[in-house]
Amino acid sequence: MNKMQVRAQDSKPEFSSDAAARSPSGMARRTFTELTNAHPCFAKGSKPNKGRIHLPVSPGCNISCRFCDRKRDDVTQAPGVSSSIVTPEEAVGALRRALELCPEITVAGIAGSGESLATPYALETFRLIEREFPDIIKCMSTNGLLLPQYADEIIAAKVDTLTVTVNAVAPEILAQIVDGADPDVLIRNQLAGIRAVTAAGVTVKVNTVLIPEINADHIAAIAKKISKAGAKIYNIIPLIPQKELAWCSAPGCAEINAARAAAEQYIPVFRHCQRCRADAAGMLGGTDISRQIYARTINAENTFSHG
Repeated sequence: MNKMQVRAQDSKPEFSSDAAARSPSGMARRTFTELTNAHPCFAKGSKPNKGRIHLPVSPGCNISCRFCDRKRDDVTQAPGVSSSIVTPEEAVGALRRALELCPEITVAGIAGSGESLATPYALETFRLIEREFPDIIKCMSTNGLLLPQYADEIIAAKVDTLTVTVNAVAPEILAQIVDGADPDVLIRNQLAGIRAVTAAGVTVKVNTVLIPEINADHIAAIAKKISKAGAKIYNIIPLIPQKELAWCSAPGCAEINAARAAAEQYIPVFRHCQRCRADAAGMLGGTDISRQIYARTINAENTFSHG
């Protein structure tokens, strides 16, 4: 057994596939309870002993969110920002290096910098990871527009957790937030896609960008709909006012707490999101090791997306 194989074994989460739930399709799936012990974003309270790596393999997007800032840089701490895009093969190499530096990593996630389902690279990356690191939790973020179309491929790639960004479940509200997609179609596809993957045992987290002037009074309605569709946990992310929504305000603590309280009538709420970059790596709240893993080559175009 070589050093890398030892590291990969040492990096196993607190459960094995033998303990995973059996989905209706017959494929082993990790349960939500197990994920709360090993996935920092599904944890009951913070998990300072669990790490993650985000693999920036998705370059493009298929919708346009009005808060979207299409820059790419080395310093901005925000979802969807990365220094570069890597290939699926390079992403697996990055995971190998990350496990050498931080064996506590339990999760390989893809959250940008664009939309994971707008190009084939995310699913290709997860298939490669499954071959070499089957015990690593595979986590993907999506805006959900193509989720029904790719649900079967997501399930077959053994993606464990899926995050879907749902900013409204009323078309007239969503139209104020998203451009480039029919709001009715986007909402319908998001909810249908959540139902499809959860029926196969995939655990779904939903993100909502909280925009005080637009969707603050709509959070309970979102929470009720996504819970009914099968989502297990809800993450309310405060808006970063910029681009077309620069006129909106960043929600304060009282507004965030009120939104969480409204949502918790219907679904558990995740409370320690750090709005990680799309190339973040290491322990949450600890030293980020991404500079040791990725070549920091700044590309000209970015597809920023809260993910």
